[in-house]
Amino acid sequence: MEPLYEGKAKRLYKTDDAEVLRMEYKDEATAFNAEKKAVFESKGKLNKAITLLLYKMLEDKGVKTHLHADLDEVNLLVKKVEILLVEVIVRNVAAGSFSKRVGVAEGTPFKTPIVEFSYKSDELGDPLINDDYAREMGLATEAECALLKKQALVVNEVLIDFFQKCGLRLIDFKIEFGRLSSGEIVLADEVSPDTCRLWDAETGKKLDKDRFRQDLGDVMEGYQEVLRRIEEVK
Repeated sequence: MEPLYEGKAKRLYKTDDAEVLRMEYKDEATAFNAEKKAVFESKGKLNKAITLLLYKMLEDKGVKTHLHADLDEVNLLVKKVEILLVEVIVRNVAAGSFSKRVGVAEGTPFKTPIVEFSYKSDELGDPLINDDYAREMGLATEAECALLKKQALVVNEVLIDFFQKCGLRLIDFKIEFGRLSSGEIVLADEVSPDTCRLWDAETGKKLDKDRFRQDLGDVMEGYQEVLRRIEEVK
């Protein structure tokens, strides 16, 4: 079956229900706007398992997601949404592009979380935007931008608390939101080491996609460790 949509890490397929799609997690890994690419065996399986557990945990905490049901090792059934082209980044500690952009040393904690918006566009490299950009580009209204920021901070609080129990520091993360046919906006896409920077709370060892970006090796071992700790705590 031809996918309805194929991104860098997932494929979406129709199902018998017009309001439900099948989301397949791929083994491909990309970084630096797909300039760096690789394939890691079991990456899709690991990210799917991690996302499922985190989605269920978030749902239990009152965060609505597009999760519909589990399906198999690499597929979830998800509610059909129109993805908002405003990606939301929440930063608790300086790292990655933030440190490169403004020169703040990696590992510097922030007094309060920083929330950023970026325009979801591979062609443009997902550039940073603000509420005014989103409004004038027709990506989201002022009220929707406020909702995205509020919901992202709720997700941040829940994830920080949960990951602390797993012995992990949530450095930063990127999430996406989608609009259901009812108009309601819910968390969509995935929550995984692909989209979250996660460091061991004691050693500072990176257990996320930075292992691939920075050629640190043992990429999937990091993802496996994250899944193991989540399964122990859930």
